[in-house]
Amino acid sequence: MLKSLETQLLESRWDDQTAESMSESELLLYRSNILGSDKRVTNFGGGNTSAKVMEIDPLTGAQVEVLWVKGSGGDIGSIKMDGFATLYMDKLQALKSLYRGVEFEDEMVGYLPHCTFKLNPRAASIDTPLHAYVPRKHVDHVHADAIIAIAASKNSKDLTRVIFGDRIGWLPWKKPGYELGLWLEKFCIENPDADGVVLESHGLFTWADTAKDCYDQTIDVINVATKWLAKHSDGQATFGGPMHNSLAAEDRRAVAARLMPAIRGFVSGNQHMVGHFNDTDAVLEFVNARDMEPLAALGTSCPDHFLRTKIRPLVVPFDPDQKDLDDVLTGLPDQIDAYRREYAAYYERCKHDNSPALRDPNAVVYLVPGVGMITFAKDKATARISGEFYVNAINVMRGASAVSEYQGLPEQEAFDIEYWLLEEAKLQRMPRPKSLAGRIALVTGGAGGIGAATAERYLEEGACVVLADINEDGLGAAHANLSNRYGADVVRTVKMNVTSEEAVAAAFAETAVEFGGADILVSNAGIASSAPVEETSLALWNKNMDILSTGYFLVSREAFKLMRTQDMGGSVVFVASKNGLAASPNAAAYCTAKASEIHLARCLALEGAEAGIRVNVVNPDAVLRGSKIWEGDWLEQRADTYGTDKEGLEEMYRNRSMLKRSVLPEDIAEACYFFAADVSSKSTGNIINVDAGNVQAFTR
Repeated sequence: MLKSLETQLLESRWDDQTAESMSESELLLYRSNILGSDKRVTNFGGGNTSAKVMEIDPLTGAQVEVLWVKGSGGDIGSIKMDGFATLYMDKLQALKSLYRGVEFEDEMVGYLPHCTFKLNPRAASIDTPLHAYVPRKHVDHVHADAIIAIAASKNSKDLTRVIFGDRIGWLPWKKPGYELGLWLEKFCIENPDADGVVLESHGLFTWADTAKDCYDQTIDVINVATKWLAKHSDGQATFGGPMHNSLAAEDRRAVAARLMPAIRGFVSGNQHMVGHFNDTDAVLEFVNARDMEPLAALGTSCPDHFLRTKIRPLVVPFDPDQKDLDDVLTGLPDQIDAYRREYAAYYERCKHDNSPALRDPNAVVYLVPGVGMITFAKDKATARISGEFYVNAINVMRGASAVSEYQGLPEQEAFDIEYWLLEEAKLQRMPRPKSLAGRIALVTGGAGGIGAATAERYLEEGACVVLADINEDGLGAAHANLSNRYGADVVRTVKMNVTSEEAVAAAFAETAVEFGGADILVSNAGIASSAPVEETSLALWNKNMDILSTGYFLVSREAFKLMRTQDMGGSVVFVASKNGLAASPNAAAYCTAKASEIHLARCLALEGAEAGIRVNVVNPDAVLRGSKIWEGDWLEQRADTYGTDKEGLEEMYRNRSMLKRSVLPEDIAEACYFFAADVSSKSTGNIINVDAGNVQAFTR
């Protein structure tokens, strides 16, 4: 086992002082959150909890028993009070008279809204009957790895008996639903002293008459299983022992940086996908193991694992000893095509007359010996969580293989869950994706006002963003602001000097590892200088050209390489300046470098068109607020040039514009959004001036 027994065992997180003044429903929330806070208890979105609480009926004023149970699609670790469905227990009991048998059990879901207490809008989940019909006040259902290792073993019934005796029962595999709820009720009636039950290939149910006793029961049962597995796994060669050695950490990321954009290009046919890379010890132990491929081929067992990770992963045939990455990349199209054909064949073998249409046939999980695991999904959080679920599956396979023989779900059962009409209905209720969902953007000058505003605009529309800047303090502040508001999953930072080939290449490699590739480059890094030409030193001239011309070339070159690898098109947006079109006194170096940017964009638009890579320019003017280039000598120099002071400069710029309006970072961000989004999909080689109107900068 990777971890010592001490680190595997769960400690109680229940605090009596915290819980003493809570109501029954508040205790349910508290219990749920502390259970869900530990991935060893259950994974994100997995499992559910409930309590049967006496409430005042708003219609009669009488006390009635109400089932509080995690609502559909919730996560017990992060659930709030409004995440629970509430249903009259007497009405749930009355549903039994309407049940027409297992072949009609799905229709029972349609009756659940009729049992709603206080018009609660939270939809009840398919697991509601499993909680309702257990004749105890508090019920926990979790997917602890130690329990599923037993549940997914070939002789799981015997193992459950050996480990728990009469304390915990066992039920054979049954798809979650109304029939399983009746099975649980029957078990409880026939075994009144039992504390819970293991569901084959699924997980654990435990119960008690108080919230604390139920929590303690769950933790203790998991620890009993953990101790038993640890004791009986000692000395075993995990997964058949190692077959490969891991590459060094930096080499693993380098391989992932090349693999992920290539895979992303193949799997993004229906929608842009986002990647996640995991090279934790548990993952490396599995991908390097002798038995990895046959175990991976068996698929996962727990329905929650399976829904997140698909029927099985794709094993990338990389040899870390030979480092044959070029050969792997050459063979990748055929391998992915073979996976798709196998998935389509699985669909054809298992489909029913009323099955939903074939979904995306690409793998979610990619296992790479010596390197780690790559997952792809519609957004970063889902890709990360899918990887976490597969780590849970690895832990299950480890435990089951050590004490028995691991078995995945039978193929037909797996299909019936994946293409369950109730799951399809849930998918159809998902909100429409935002306009930049699945897109990945790298923004240079990301610590400045325009860069940060552009990043925020992209994040609002569902994109993932990498902020690149030479200013580490500014990057830290921008990252803290944006990740706090949009979530840690979707924002990354990288220190980058745009004049360094090595730094630029490293930044794009980091973007590929963190998100899978890149669709949008906003080249925005900038400086500004002001001096009469006779006072312009060669160093000042070169600095402007290095950052504003050469820097734009370097980041564009790397973006083109990555976008061509993905073969998905892309958008490059240059944030240039009005001064690239309209000359300005005492700024020859700056204006010339900005003109170079604009012409570079035109050239790149010609080169990128055949690959669907669009290149466009946004020309700001006089963006003072939040802009880093106005924090140094430039502000004072421009004020001197125009015979005003610092306070009067913004007013001067506003009054000289045709529209008499100030230009803000958010205005530039909106233009950058336009060029990144599909609404401008037929535009390349274009310029948008965002300058409140300046006739000298008219492009025609």
